[in-house]
Amino acid sequence: MDDMADTPASTEDSDCPPWVLREYAVLADGERGAVVDPEGRIVWLCAPRWHDDAVFSALIGGSGHFAVEPADRWHVWGGAYAEGSLIWVNRWVSPDSVIECRDALALPASPDRLVLLRRMRVVRGEARLRLSLDARPGFGAHRMRDPRLEDGTWVAQAKGLRLRLLGARHASWDPESGLRGEFHLRRGEEHDLVLEITSGDEAPRLDAAQLWHTTERAWRRRVPGCSGLAAPRDAGHAYAVLGGLTAGSGAMVAAATTSLPERANSGRSYDYRYAWIRDQCYAGLAVAAHGPHELLDDAVRFTTERVLADGDRLRPAYTVTGDPMPREQSLPLPGYPGGSDRVGNRAGDQFQLDAFGEVLQLFTAAARHDRFTPDTEEAARVAVRAIERNWTRPDAGLWELEDRWWTHSRLSVVCGLRRIAEVLPGADGRRCGDLADAIDAETRRRCLHPDGYWRRAASDDGPEAALLVPIARGLHASGDPTGTATRDFIVDRLAEDGYLYRFDHAGVPLGEAEGAFLLCGFAMALATHRLGDRVGAFRWFERTRSACGPSGLYAEEYDVRQRQLRGNLPQAFVHALLLECAVRLSDTALHNSFP
Repeated sequence: MDDMADTPASTEDSDCPPWVLREYAVLADGERGAVVDPEGRIVWLCAPRWHDDAVFSALIGGSGHFAVEPADRWHVWGGAYAEGSLIWVNRWVSPDSVIECRDALALPASPDRLVLLRRMRVVRGEARLRLSLDARPGFGAHRMRDPRLEDGTWVAQAKGLRLRLLGARHASWDPESGLRGEFHLRRGEEHDLVLEITSGDEAPRLDAAQLWHTTERAWRRRVPGCSGLAAPRDAGHAYAVLGGLTAGSGAMVAAATTSLPERANSGRSYDYRYAWIRDQCYAGLAVAAHGPHELLDDAVRFTTERVLADGDRLRPAYTVTGDPMPREQSLPLPGYPGGSDRVGNRAGDQFQLDAFGEVLQLFTAAARHDRFTPDTEEAARVAVRAIERNWTRPDAGLWELEDRWWTHSRLSVVCGLRRIAEVLPGADGRRCGDLADAIDAETRRRCLHPDGYWRRAASDDGPEAALLVPIARGLHASGDPTGTATRDFIVDRLAEDGYLYRFDHAGVPLGEAEGAFLLCGFAMALATHRLGDRVGAFRWFERTRSACGPSGLYAEEYDVRQRQLRGNLPQAFVHALLLECAVRLSDTALHNSFP
C-alpha cells in the first residue's frame, strides 16, 4: 500500500473508543510500554523505545491499534495480571463461552526490537475472535507499506520500522484498515499471535512457545518474594511495574504514556515517557528498604552516570538513553477526552535542588547494601559540591512550578547531606554535616512558622504535602515537635475523605482544583509511621492503596468524588512509595536502609 508520510494524523481511530483510565492495563518490557483496553485493543505503543513516536496512538485520538476481541458483542470483560508480572490476562464471558487472552511484551527486551505476544484460549464453549492490526508509525501519520505474506508471516515496513506478524496466515490486508481476520476456537484450543516491530535488520525466527517461556521465566526472576510485607500482592505488583518501566540503561521512565489529562480541559497534560532523577531515587530507596535488588543497582548506576556527566547542570529528567528531553510541542491529534496532545517536556531545563538531596539519600542506601562504588562515591562528592554552590538559589521544586525558595527543596538536601555524612570518610563527612546544619539553620530562619510548622516557601505560609517526604526520611530528631506540627497542619488543610492533596489553590476548593495526589497519601503514611503512629500510618496506607483501577495500576492523581484516575499511568513514583510503605509498615521487614 502507499506510504502516507505526508498525510497528517488528525482523525480518531473509530474502532477504539476511549475508556476511563481505570479500565486500562499496561504491558511493559523496560524499553517501551503498551496500553490495553478491556476489549482487547492495544491502543498505545511507541516504537522502538519509550520516547519514540507511537505506532498505535488511538489512546490519544490518533490512528493505529492491535485488537483481539470476541466477535460476539454480548459479553462482559474482566482481567488481572499474572502474579508478579506485567503479563495481562484478559477474560471475556458471553452466554456461550469463556475466553482468555494473555498479553505480554516479550523478555528479555532489546532497545531496537519489540515483540508483543498474544495467546488466545477458550476455557468454555466455542468462540469466534476478531483480529485487526493497523500499525501507523509517526503518531498515525504513516501507513505500513508493501505488505506481504512470507512463509505464513505477514511482513510490512514504514518510516524505518519493519513489522512481522506470526499467527494470522488466513487474515487479509485492506489498504485502508490494515490486517483483518477471524479465528474460530473450540474449548481448550489455543492460538498465538506474535507481533515484532524493529528498527534493525536482524530477523530471528518467531517461536511463540519459546518467547512465552523466556518471558515467564524472566518475570519469575525479577520479582522477589514479598510475603512478609504489608499488602504482599500489591508490593509484588509494584516491583513488576517498576521493573517494567526500567530500561536496560538503568533509567526508569515516570510513566508509559503522554497527554493523559490531570484535569479535563485545563491544559495540564504532559509527556512522562522520560526518566526523572527524583523518581528514580524514590524507587531505589523503596527497593533498598526491602533489600538488595537489580532495581537498586539500576537506579544507582543511571543516577551516578548522570551526576558525573552533568554536575551542577543535572537535569530533572532525561531520555532512557541519558540524552536531554526534547522540547515540548503539540501533536495534530484530537487527544484523549479532556486532554491536549503533547510530546517532550519543558521541565528538562529546570533547576530542581531537591533532586541532589534525593541522590545523596539513594547513594547512602547503596552504601548500606555494599553498592557504593568508586564512581558513586565521586558522584556523591559532585552532588555535595553542587549543593554548596546552589542551595540559596530559587528552584522549581518537586511540583515543577515557578522558581521560589521552596522549603521542601532545602529540607531534602539537609536529609541527603546528613545521610551521606555517615558514609563519606573523615573531613568529607564532617563537611557534609556542617553544610546540612547551615542549610537547616537558614531554612528554619526563613521557613519555620511561629506556630511551629514548616511554611510551604519562604514567602508562603500555606500547607505543602511535599514536606512529608523529608519528615518520613528522618529529618527531625526524636523529640523535635516540628514534624508533628507540620503533619497536623497538612492534615487539617489538605486532607479529604482519607486522601491528600498537594497544596491550596487560592479561591478554589481542593477537589475542584485537582485530584488528590497519591504520592502524597503514601508519603503521609510514611511520615505518620516515622512520627510513631503505626495505626494512623496504616489508615493512610490502606485508604491511598484503594485508589487504583481493576488492574492495580495507579495514576498520579485520584478524583476523590468520582473515584477516577487522573493523569498518565502507571505512575512510577506512586508504586515506589506504595512499596516502601509495604516494607516499613510490615512486622517482619529487615529495614536494611537508612534509619
